[in-house]
Formats: sequence, structure tokens, C-alpha cells
Amino acid sequence: MEIEFVGAAQTVTGSKHLIRTKHAAVLLDCGMFQGRRKESIAKNQDLGVDPRAIDSVILSHAHIDHAGALPMLVKQGFDGPIYTTPATRDLCAVMLEDAALIQANDARFINKSIERDKVDMDPVEPLYTEQDVMRVLEQMVAVPYRRTVHVAPGMRVTFFDAGHVLGSAVSAIDVEEPTRDGGKTKRVVFTGDLGRKNMPILKDPEIVDGAHALLTESTYGDRLHKPIAAMEDDLANVLDRTYKRGGKVIIPSFALERAQEILYALNELKRRGRMPKMKVYVDSPLTVKITDIFRLHPECYDAETRALIRSNDSPFDFEEVTYVSAKEESIAIDASSDPCVIISASGMCEAGRVVHHLKAAIESPKNTVCIVGFQAPHTLGRRIVERRSRVRIFGVERDLRAEVVVMNGFSAHADQRDLVEYADGLKERGPLGRIALVHGENGAQKALIAKMKENGLDDVVAPRPGDIIEA
Repeated sequence: MEIEFVGAAQTVTGSKHLIRTKHAAVLLDCGMFQGRRKESIAKNQDLGVDPRAIDSVILSHAHIDHAGALPMLVKQGFDGPIYTTPATRDLCAVMLEDAALIQANDARFINKSIERDKVDMDPVEPLYTEQDVMRVLEQMVAVPYRRTVHVAPGMRVTFFDAGHVLGSAVSAIDVEEPTRDGGKTKRVVFTGDLGRKNMPILKDPEIVDGAHALLTESTYGDRLHKPIAAMEDDLANVLDRTYKRGGKVIIPSFALERAQEILYALNELKRRGRMPKMKVYVDSPLTVKITDIFRLHPECYDAETRALIRSNDSPFDFEEVTYVSAKEESIAIDASSDPCVIISASGMCEAGRVVHHLKAAIESPKNTVCIVGFQAPHTLGRRIVERRSRVRIFGVERDLRAEVVVMNGFSAHADQRDLVEYADGLKERGPLGRIALVHGENGAQKALIAKMKENGLDDVVAPRPGDIIEA
């Protein structure tokens, strides 16, 4: 058995890893690459795998950097099953359709700007269409947690709760290898994106028994998150000072999980009397749909959130919240001078309505841009985090005068301590050998390797794109 690292190798987007034996090839995730526009288009068009040579896909969760290139895979000839959890299948139905719609809308907007304003950009074509998304959904097979299914000759998968986003899974892939005395089975554990313990809404990540090899994310392998209570205090302070300036708080947020976590935190602040009189706009049709899907999957909630839902005290619905779908309502938010909170996708500020809100708000020092998640290199979100004096939005350079606040403690990704503890837990329950770090930048991976080795986890590598290891 060998594992090839195609995407999310020494970077955080475009998750793709290929497990191959003499009898089968199974792809773990098929994510969209995010970064510089030309580079992103090229990498998303050339997936780095032969779609017709893949028996099946195992999908860890619905985030676009893990699932967003599935329509391209199908479009280019993959016709096998895609195994994932029921919640992830439901989420992909709306998230992939939304991705196709955003691509079409942004292409129209940018191409019109190029023609009208002579903006120095190349014309844009959508990577895939709604029809390609429908084909992906037809090929998806929903598998509940802790149920084992055959995914290819000599390969089985069992999903365990990753605690990262609704429906996210740690995949335990059992691979049968023939030997002279009859054969043996090796278990490869792929975390996808690993969640944190004691976070609101979802259950904690599950430790898996019997792991021989581990493929683990390493996004925050070089840092420790603040406790969630401290982050709620920081959020309260951001709201208070922005309200006193008469400004708006723009929160670029992944529509899946991060938006719901921010709503949960705002509801807690309101309950404790710590939230100013500000309207909260969830301005993302996708987030509205995803929040509806949350209500359909109580099996993913922790006990506290299930109790809230049962008592009709949903953390996603309170008096100040308005869910915005119509484009006209979205435009009206920017036209208003009233202080407010705007939660809008996309999380890395590369597409969607948040880009329009940033365009309207970023040049005023009254406003605050509150970053609550990881920003990949060469994205608008990363340039804002770096507090560049000028940033390019829709091809036009704009002054960054708004306050910028980074609150990574809201992240649904495990930090260094969580990642080391998870690997330690696997080692206690099985013959864990090689650990391969994926979905992380070079600095984070170096720090995590050093920390893991301090803890007796000696066989740790950070593969580069195209590297192949035997497991």
C-alpha cells in the first residue's frame, strides 16, 4: 500500500490524498485550491489525479477546500461512489450548488467590470456548473458514523466523529494486504480537519482504535488557541468599541460551522447583557440553508445544544438576528448608516457577498473587520490579516482603514496541544507507526513535528506535493 499526497501538502487548501494498492485506488477528499486567481484556476482544472483510475472517493467533510473540486472530478470522468456521512451529503447539496452559483455570478461581475472599466484582469470562466454538482450528488453514498462499508477491492472505511463541522468524519480505512501466511489488515486513519474538545454545538473528536498510520491536519500546529470563554470576551469588546464609533462589524465566515458558532457566541453575550443594541445580519443564502440543515441532524450535537433545541431556545435564532437571502436586502445593509454585525461568506474573502461588504466598509475607520478563521496565503483574507495598507477588491486597490481584529480562538481546527493529544491517543490504542502531516503550512508543520517528537512520536513526516510513502 502506498499513499500519494496530491493536494494540501505543505499548504492548507485543495485536500487530496490517494491510497493505492495492487487492486484499488481510493481518493481521500477532493478539495478546491484557494489562492492567487491564476494559480487557483490552473490547479483546480488539473486535479493531479486520473479520475478514471479511481475506484471511489472518501469525503471527510463538506468544506470547499475538501469537497469543492468533486464536480471537476466527475466532469473529467470519475463515475464511482463517493462515501461520506449523511450530514455531509446534505451539506454538499447546498454548498456545491452555491459554489457553482458564486462562480457564475463572480465571472459575470468580473467580466462586466473588465469590459466596462478596463480593469487589468483576465476574463473568468466558471470551473463547473449546477449540472456537474447534480452528478456528484447522484454518486454520493451516505454512511452513518461507526458503520463499516466496503469502498473498493480490499478496502473498508468506518467513519468516526471528527468534531470539526457538522457531519465531519475521521476516516478509518482498513486495507487488506496479502502475505505468505494468508494476509493482514492495516488501518490508515485520516483526520480530515480535526475539531477541538469542549467546543459548543458539536461532540468532541473520537479516538480510533488499531491505527497503523495517521494522516492528520496541521493547520494550527504551531500555536495554542485561547479558551472559547476568552474569545467571547474579546468579541464583546470588539462589538462595544465599534458600536461607540457608529460602525459595522464585518465577520467573513465560513457558512458551515463558523457562522453558527459566532451566532452561538453572540446569543451568549446577549443572554449575559454584554451585547450592544446592534442588529445581526446573516447575509449569506448558503448560511441560511446550512442552518436549516443543522436542525435536521441532532445526532451531531453535544448534549448541551440538544437540550437548547428541545427547549425551543435555539442558539441560531434570537431577536436581533435577521437572515438575509435577497440581493436587495444585502445592498440595503451597506446603504444604512446604523451600527450592525454582518456575518457573511466566504470565510477567506475570496468570493460571495462578504466581498461586496468589504468593498463598502473597508475604507472607513469606524468599521471593524473581524477575522475568525484561518486565511490561506494570497487570499484577500490573508492580506487583510497582514494589515496591508491597500488591498485589491474586484480589481481595484482600496485603502485599508477599518480596524482589523484576528480571533483565531473561534477556529474549529485543533491546535498544537489537541493534535499531539490525538496522536498520543491513537498510539495508546494501537500500533501507530508513521504520522504524515497534511493541511498545514511549513512553519506550523515544523513546530508540530518537534512537539510530537518531544512526546515520543518519532516517525513524523510532512510530505510535499507529489510525495509517495509506503504505509
